[in-house]
Amino acid sequence: MGQILKSIKGFMGPAKYIQGAGLLNQLGEYTTPFGDKLIAFIDDFLYESIAKQLEGVYGGRCQNVKFSGQVSLENAKRYIGIAKQSDASVVLGIGGGRTMDMAKLVANETGLSQVIIPTSASTDAPTSALSVIYTEEGKHSHEIFYDKGPDLVLVDTDVIAAAPIRLLVSGMGDAMATLFEARANLISDSTTNMKGGYKQTLAAYAIAKECYAVLLRDGYNAKLAAEAGALSPALDNIIEVNTLLSGVGAETNGASGAHAFHDGFTVLAACHNKLHGEKVSFGVVCQLVLENRPPEELEEVLQFACSVGLPVCMADLGVTSLTSEDARAIAKAVMASPLILRECLDVNEDLIFATILAADKIGSNYKATH
Repeated sequence: MGQILKSIKGFMGPAKYIQGAGLLNQLGEYTTPFGDKLIAFIDDFLYESIAKQLEGVYGGRCQNVKFSGQVSLENAKRYIGIAKQSDASVVLGIGGGRTMDMAKLVANETGLSQVIIPTSASTDAPTSALSVIYTEEGKHSHEIFYDKGPDLVLVDTDVIAAAPIRLLVSGMGDAMATLFEARANLISDSTTNMKGGYKQTLAAYAIAKECYAVLLRDGYNAKLAAEAGALSPALDNIIEVNTLLSGVGAETNGASGAHAFHDGFTVLAACHNKLHGEKVSFGVVCQLVLENRPPEELEEVLQFACSVGLPVCMADLGVTSLTSEDARAIAKAVMASPLILRECLDVNEDLIFATILAADKIGSNYKATH
């Protein structure tokens, strides 16, 4: 009798996700179940306004800490120390991806409850049970995976709608990768991003498909609504796509090629001022070229990306003239990422090198001719 291969499926997300207008003013109602003493890690860019708002909600029950710098192991020691010296039972992470990742790291190291409050829809970091770790110089290092997701993700759509448009668009770039990476993992029978080595569920793949469908349908109109300062249904949908569908979809399906290319781009100093989702956007183009997907599929991605202003070539990432040395450096870094091994074909440095050059030419040509 032949051996029966058994795979264990897994699905994970935040314990609770709440999205709506004006929720930050009601924050106390949502955090009460986790305790009365809080410590808030707040993005330095928004510190003054958010700290003042938290003072109005909690009085002196919340210790406000300004977060700055990289999510590095060196930087984490300082913030973990601050949390351990406090008498808080709840960690609030308020801001962008780095601030939220540091708050998750601190909460998991100290055993405190975690409440994540994004101030933009720029990445899927709010819902994930991981932190992306960088070096002090800003190069991607590795990920730390946790046993559970945040206890609460609270998304105030008034706050998100007021954020810079570039952040919303960057979130669309991150969301755009969700389905294509899920498909690659499904074909290669790879594990998900969840700690424990689980395989995909039907629910996870359905979320990835819906993520891409709503992105194509509502993405462009959501950007226009945000530019007009209007919290339209399309914008409300894209906030959910960028945050919840992309986050849960990516974690419970697993990242692959697009994020591996993102990791590669971080070795170039010219890319350091580009946002996560902007690098992932061109990573999607590279992944589809690597997989030799049908031209109509690649063109659909290029058309959408260009319509909302996402990068489709290296020039869009700040590398105006891609040299062989740059492409080779990126290729080496891509091959160092375990995510590239989830692709549904055999990969090597030369193939990745050629893919980067070809994808850059394809994206540049599309922009020039459309």
